[in-house]
Amino acid sequence: MRVLTALLVAVVLGTCSEPPSMVDQIKTLGELRVITRNSPTTYYIGHEGAIGPEYDLVSRFAEELGVELRIDVEVELQSLIPGVRSGRAHIAAAGLTITSDRLGEVAFGPAYDDIAEYLVYRVNTRRPREPRDLIGKSIEVIKGSAHADTMHQLRQRYPDLTWIETPNITSEELIYQVAQGKIDYTIADSSEFKVSQKFHPEVRVAFQLRKNLPLAWAIPKNAPTLQDSVQEFFARLKESGELDRILQKYYGNIGNFDYVGTRAFLRHIETRLPQFRTSFQKSAAVEDMDWRLLAAVGYQESHWNPKAVSPTGVRGIMMLTQLTARQLGIHNRIDPVQSISGGAQYIQEMMRRIPERIPEPDRTWLALASYNVGWGHMEDARIITEIRGLNPDRWDDVRSSLPLLTQKKWYSRVRRGYARGWEPVHYVDNIRSYYDVLLWLYSDSSPFRDRLELEDEEEKTEEPIEA
Repeated sequence: MRVLTALLVAVVLGTCSEPPSMVDQIKTLGELRVITRNSPTTYYIGHEGAIGPEYDLVSRFAEELGVELRIDVEVELQSLIPGVRSGRAHIAAAGLTITSDRLGEVAFGPAYDDIAEYLVYRVNTRRPREPRDLIGKSIEVIKGSAHADTMHQLRQRYPDLTWIETPNITSEELIYQVAQGKIDYTIADSSEFKVSQKFHPEVRVAFQLRKNLPLAWAIPKNAPTLQDSVQEFFARLKESGELDRILQKYYGNIGNFDYVGTRAFLRHIETRLPQFRTSFQKSAAVEDMDWRLLAAVGYQESHWNPKAVSPTGVRGIMMLTQLTARQLGIHNRIDPVQSISGGAQYIQEMMRRIPERIPEPDRTWLALASYNVGWGHMEDARIITEIRGLNPDRWDDVRSSLPLLTQKKWYSRVRRGYARGWEPVHYVDNIRSYYDVLLWLYSDSSPFRDRLELEDEEEKTEEPIEA
């Protein structure tokens, strides 16, 4: 079929006095060809299929064009621009910064975000304060990247500066090498660093090399109609607020970093989670939810400690109250299987209360906040959100209203009164962070998946868990 389609395109090109536009060619072909990179800031295969900010964007664009989306993942960053220039791909959507060298080869769509370049070093080593401090150190960057360009610019001022440019490697892998002490430094985009720091809490930012670098799609130079279509597409996304929602979905919860807490979480993924992973998977399957989300809630509740107990009497991995457990038919709250099953049921009960018109992921975050603060207080926060002229169906807007439940001038206007509104905000923020880590670590394309699977098979156990 693709051969016939290609022949049809060739016939059309040969019989028209003017060749069809790039957009017409895409529609005739029936697919939008996109090349990208495999990373948590671009595109990867999760439990239920493709995911990532670039994937969300290009899939919407393909849908608007009325064509199928074909994704090709490039191992080498330096292959992305040639792939567009040669016509093998219509778009490179891979978290690319706009540089003068790249502008000499391709065109770019409008900037949809901007990042900074960070010099990354390992904690408990001497922190470099300026580029001069990099001389004589082991530095590695991705070949063909904007980071390599930055190093070449620095060498104009510091001729003794040396580094290695490596193909077939990702920024996440280089950050990992810094965390392990295998190299002294690397350069990472701010978005990549903030995501990777969840997995490698040993790394830090030494200093910022460049800032306000625009990210955009790379497009062939001789495709004005495609450039116009991309321009209009992003204009609509920005105007509707959809672009902000997509970026918030992936980056909205990475601003705060807890070094000690992150290290403990990663350690518990290896030592505690294997004991309970099957229970999370089975209970999540029964309730039609992602087991990693359920596990993230469990970690926020108890750090996966089945003996956990609070001063108010909630107990177990999912920290169920006695009343909730009784209503759900749970007889033993400290039994991990029963507790996890009860938590999954209760989350789904909260999900069913959320109006069906509310889309994901807002639906899930609102449900989890309800799990924490109670459905009634969540409804009060949504009423306050509406009073403020914001959208009560959008988590970010409700999130800003929840803390107002601590203020008399606001809680006196709603039915259920005062609530510690900051708690559900922190609760959901933390779960989102844990979920993001589990989503990437247990994705089909994660470089750590095989190791985690092996640990599960060996049923690795932790030292005794104290109550």
